This record gives sequence, structure tokens and C-alpha cells, in this order.
Amino acid sequence: MNATSSITASAVDVIRADRVLSVVRAPEIPDPVSLADALARSGIRAVELTFTTPGVLGHLAAAAEVKGAVVGVGTVTTADQAEAAIDSGARFLVTPGVRAEVAAVAVRRDIPVVMGAFTATEVMQALDHGAAAVKIFPARALGPGYLKDLRGPFPDVAFIPSGGVNAGNAVEFLACGAVAVSAGTDVVAPSDVAAGRWFAIASRAASFVRSMN
Repeated sequence: MNATSSITASAVDVIRADRVLSVVRAPEIPDPVSLADALARSGIRAVELTFTTPGVLGHLAAAAEVKGAVVGVGTVTTADQAEAAIDSGARFLVTPGVRAEVAAVAVRRDIPVVMGAFTATEVMQALDHGAAAVKIFPARALGPGYLKDLRGPFPDVAFIPSGGVNAGNAVEFLACGAVAVSAGTDVVAPSDVAAGRWFAIASRAASFVRSMN
């Protein structure tokens, strides 16, 4: 992947700088602009919408216009999804596992992909496909200690644990070598998204950010 690309550098650098990205896994998003704005203003600028949300491409196009937010799409499993996401304004892609066809699109279009992996073999496969960072999923399975073990053979890999990360353990994952963590329903509860409770989401996002210090 071309590390000199301004788009690539911006998305990855924002995630590294904030040390967190938010994962929005909700059945509906009535106001993607307010959602992205609430998160970005609270210190979580990287927002990952997912293909598990109906109409995600429309939400992406709207949220991508929010000043200060860096919006990407997760649960990308096919090349067609990758192309559509990038065409709709995605600044980064996230996969749940190793997906060569998604990585090929990302590399060709110079968009960073955070590729899901769990084992050392999968980490190497993700790197071979050009992943800008590797999402260790599900992180809750073996906890921060497992991430520390992976750092041994992969000291320079940008690991982002996802699944089971919360305000109570995020700092431990970071201490064990994560460059950033994924904040899911601990910050963005689907019920709050559906009800438009942006203040509540912003408050939890700010608390999550404080918990990492």
C-alpha cells in the first residue's frame, strides 16, 4: 500500500492519534450526520459504519461530510462491497477476517484496509494482502495478554483489538501493544442510535477516551 497517499495517511494517522475508532453496529441510523458529529466532537474521529446496517452506503455518504470525522465501513466481505463503499466516500475499510478480494480493491484504490485476523498465520496473510492495520477479533476471547504475545513475532504490526473492548479494559489492550482499540456498543448502543440520543453517545465517547489515559 502506498504510504505516501494523503488519504491513507489521514485515516490511519487519525486512528493512531486518537488510539480508538468507533464501531457502529445498529439496525438503523436515523441521523448519521449527528452520530458522526457527536463521536468526532468527543474525541473519537474515526467512525466505522458496517454493512450489517441496512442502507449503510447512504448513511456513509452523509456522515462522510461531517467536519472532523473520518468515516469508513466495516464488515466488508466482497470486492463489490469494497468498491461501493469507496465510491460512497469511505476513508477506510474493515473486514471481519482475511479477505483477499477486499484487500485487492483497497490497494488498487489506495484506501487503507484494517483486516480482521486472530491467529499468527492470519496476521501474516493480512500483511501479505497489504493491510494497513490488523484487527484482532474477537479480542475478548483471550484478552490483552494474547495481544502481548502476538507483539513478540510482530513488533511492528499495527494491531487494533475489537470485540469485547470497553472503557474498563481499553487501557490494558493499549499497554499490551495495541495502536488503537475498537469501541463498540460500550459507546454506541443501538438503542441510543435508534432514539437519537446523541448527548448520551457523546458522553460515553468522552468517558471512553478519558479511560485510555
